[in-house]
Amino acid sequence: MYDTSMYAGFWRRVAAVILDGLLLGIVTVPLSLALGGGDDIGSTSSSYSPAASSISTVVSWLYYALMESSAKQATLGKMALGIRVTDLDGNRITFGKATGRYFAKILSALILGIGFLMVAFTQRKQGLHDILAGTLVFKGEAPAGSGSAAVPPPPPLPPAPTG
Repeated sequence: MYDTSMYAGFWRRVAAVILDGLLLGIVTVPLSLALGGGDDIGSTSSSYSPAASSISTVVSWLYYALMESSAKQATLGKMALGIRVTDLDGNRITFGKATGRYFAKILSALILGIGFLMVAFTQRKQGLHDILAGTLVFKGEAPAGSGSAAVPPPPPLPPAPTG
């Protein structure tokens, strides 16, 4: 049987996303209000501010990409839950790879969240965005060392039927 205990599971990752969302909300909500994204707070009509939306997206992207590509390899929410993001060899990811992972989450969400649910069912606990970006999410410290020996590969597929 393949050992999956080193990978961060679905619920641990959900908790980290909630913490990160709360932290980002503390920053982005006041920015949105300042940019006119919430002029009618007390009314039933809603207003949309492209500037506020753009700023919120940029802040969120930079937060995730900079934190996950940093020496900590984790956002504040991930750090609180003791999880780290690595490449497939257990190494720190680049800013470019972290950016790809961030924007690949859009695809994970667009397919009715199935890309996120994949974390619960894949052998290495990868969501679609992890697979597309070539990343893994570990509990605790990432495996020591580098190279493919640091992260065990998934078990081989059974041979294809002949006939």
